[in-house]
Amino acid sequence: QVQLVESGGGLVRTGGSLRLSCAASGRTFRSYAMGWFRQAPGKEREFVATISWSGGITSHADSVKGRFTISRDNAKNMVYLQMNSLKPEDTAVYYCAAGLGGGTEAARFDYWGQGTQVTVSS
Repeated sequence: QVQLVESGGGLVRTGGSLRLSCAASGRTFRSYAMGWFRQAPGKEREFVATISWSGGITSHADSVKGRFTISRDNAKNMVYLQMNSLKPEDTAVYYCAAGLGGGTEAARFDYWGQGTQVTVSS
């Protein structure tokens, strides 16, 4: 079992940057693909980025490609989401997730954090 705790959210102006962190517990962390998803008020949860267990393969949603970067440090049981050039439409609760299968669909992830709020002001 994996427990996930996100941090690093906050209020930032358009064009600013934030770095989200996800701390994972459990000795099997390095076996899991990891993902970031987000959910804005009144909208469905959407895929943001995913990274393979080794960190060698990453994928980002078209809406964040070139601005956001997912990474992981298996030695520290950490996953990160570097967010640059933030836009008001990036405002959402951001969730970290772990799954053996990985991918872009939320259903493929078994464990979720509680989320961290990101608000981008115009």
